[in-house]
Amino acid sequence: MGFSCRRFLIARDDTLWRLPTTKFQQMLREPENHCLSAFAGQRVRMADVVIELTAKEPVRVVRATFSILTFDAQGGLDPGAFEKQQLTLAESIIAPVFAVPADLSKQSVVDASARFIAQGGQWVPSRALARAIDEAALGQRRCRRL
Repeated sequence: MGFSCRRFLIARDDTLWRLPTTKFQQMLREPENHCLSAFAGQRVRMADVVIELTAKEPVRVVRATFSILTFDAQGGLDPGAFEKQQLTLAESIIAPVFAVPADLSKQSVVDASARFIAQGGQWVPSRALARAIDEAALGQRRCRRL
């Protein structure tokens, strides 16, 4: 038994594009040298899917997360926007664990800026799209590869 991560970009028409991890890492490190012109000037949905493998064959989807990538006019990924969204998302999960209870009766303004940044980098697929993503991750549906 093992695990594997599959990453997909979802075009505006819900077409799935498989994005290899090495290509995504290159896009984060050197966005100007690893452009995707098909997504130039767009905010594009991304799905990260962890699948369980048995005898190197995909068996089931273990977890799926959904985020948004921002591309510039040339199709270069904006790594700063992605990293900021990911950091604020992690902070929003970890912060409540270490938070000191505040006296809410004395607090008139709530700082929700981190929550809005994190939410701006997330999305929720429809049932049909979630099923298509799962099927693609399990090798039951063909999709284009970037």
